[in-house]
Amino acid sequence: MIEKLIKENKDYVVNLRRHFHMNPEPSWKEFETSKYVKNELDKMGIPYESFAGTGIVATIKGESEGKTVALRADMDALEVQEENDCEYASKNEGVMHACGHDGHTAMLLGAAKVLNEMKEEIKGSVKLFFQPAEEMVQGAKKMVEEGALKGVDSIFGIHLWSDLETGKINCESGPRMAAGDYVIVDIEGKGGHGSMPDQGVDAGVMTAAFLLNIQSVVSREMSPLDSVVLSFGDIKTGTRFNVIPSKAHIEGTARCFDPEIQNELPKIIKRYGDYLAESYRGKFKLEYIKGTPPTINEEITVKIVEKAVEKFLGKESLIHLDKQTGSEDMAYYLREVPGAIAFVGCKNDEKGANFPHHHPKFDIDEDSLEIGTQLYVRFALDYLEK
Repeated sequence: MIEKLIKENKDYVVNLRRHFHMNPEPSWKEFETSKYVKNELDKMGIPYESFAGTGIVATIKGESEGKTVALRADMDALEVQEENDCEYASKNEGVMHACGHDGHTAMLLGAAKVLNEMKEEIKGSVKLFFQPAEEMVQGAKKMVEEGALKGVDSIFGIHLWSDLETGKINCESGPRMAAGDYVIVDIEGKGGHGSMPDQGVDAGVMTAAFLLNIQSVVSREMSPLDSVVLSFGDIKTGTRFNVIPSKAHIEGTARCFDPEIQNELPKIIKRYGDYLAESYRGKFKLEYIKGTPPTINEEITVKIVEKAVEKFLGKESLIHLDKQTGSEDMAYYLREVPGAIAFVGCKNDEKGANFPHHHPKFDIDEDSLEIGTQLYVRFALDYLEK
């Protein structure tokens, strides 16, 4: 019955995805997307509540009592100018679904339709999370703060993945995506004439020393078996070629997979900064803003996902994929309840669906939508039956 319903709704999901792709909205501004999702839920007779502004939590109650499982999709797009020449290209200047969230939303609505038609077979309840602002890694946190996870026993999410061929799926236990923190550094020296550096305290030299020495955190203070990244991409200092700069402002990101390392990094960075400031006779100020925690899949949930995949795609479709240093705010849900995120392949060279996420020519092989929809449905049913 599942296969039949999935096939019957394949065009529905593809058309939804194309609608969302043509009408992308950035984080926290998913107003029309949210309205459209609610309209579809109304047609299905599925009740819902609003969360986190544009977010939605819908509930499908089965015929018998049982546990509650949540399925999650994100809805926001990116500030990217689309370069694809296709009938469903973005109509909104400078905004594009360049990460697959249009597909996630469409697949979850497709799963909602199938599960709603199978209510008599559901033992418990299925909650459907349509979440805003994943690209700003803030939406899930807001959903959790407002109580979206109340009564939820487990949660499962899907990310369409451009590094995997269509028909391939990855879901492994343990850390899958990194914590992503925001590192802001201000350095203060003393300005002066470039010809007389002894009369000043060069904030530019201090900045250079900090950027070079801080990498010792990765190479000498962390185990080589732990993945840690410190990258600084925004560096501002100086106003003129012959003026010793008095101030510098640096912004960057820290990535890791271990919550303990995430807690230690600000202490280590400050120690390095204070030492350098004292050595160069300047001042150092650190603002360390914790972003998402690491995304960690729970083992039992992963086994349910794997068995679900084996039922409709076969064991050979499950492949290994290294953990990713990008961040995912699915982590906020997984920190509260057991669950997992799966990477569903959407790459197809013959169809031109082979550009990386966030690229202006990013697109998906729409055959992946049927696979993702089926995985949502089968996981929910299998989880509630165990």
